[in-house]
Amino acid sequence: MLEVRNLNSYYGKAHVLHDVSLHVDRGETLAVLGPNGAGKTTLLNSICGMVKTEGEILFKDREISSLKPYRRIKLGMGVCPEGRKLFPDMTVEDNLLLGAGNGNAKEQLEFVYDLFPRIKELKNNVVKNMSGGEQQMVAIGRALMSNPELLLLDEPSMGLAPIILGKIMEALKRIREETEISILLVEQNVHLALQLADRVSVLVKGEIVSEGKAEEMVDLEKHYFEL
Repeated sequence: MLEVRNLNSYYGKAHVLHDVSLHVDRGETLAVLGPNGAGKTTLLNSICGMVKTEGEILFKDREISSLKPYRRIKLGMGVCPEGRKLFPDMTVEDNLLLGAGNGNAKEQLEFVYDLFPRIKELKNNVVKNMSGGEQQMVAIGRALMSNPELLLLDEPSMGLAPIILGKIMEALKRIREETEISILLVEQNVHLALQLADRVSVLVKGEIVSEGKAEEMVDLEKHYFEL
């Protein structure tokens, strides 16, 4: 589904990612873990086409490094970015519909509302009046509205209360178990990532330093916090 080969990424003259290679198979969830400043968000932005890169990015066996971000989305990527990037003065449903692709928007809307019943209750509410957790549900829902084959999630747990985080976890588990959507999850929350992921890659100072199956990395949390 997605393959990244020897990826180097830059912000101006700053060299952020160094020869990063990873892959996500169809229907698989890969978690990329790392401390603040490791380059996790840069990795997602590179895959989406928001950052200057060198190396190869293949999506569905197609080299996409030269494609604009909107072209990558049209190929089947759905993105829930850092900071959510919602339109605060618009309603929940209007924000969701902005993410709709060329397919059946009504069907996708029903799918999102089934995953997140809370935002169905709030569909006519203005987003800026909602809690951070509710806004995160909207952001994930908007990413799903284009019926993506690959879902990119940038730290969906950040700043959320445990109850809301639990509901988002349940929704992500359903996506993983009930669909063939591949997920690339960038996270600092090791416990959450190990519950969701099939495999884990650890990113430190712009380099992949460890990777393996989630069930084989039970000691990851101890080592991770020692980084």
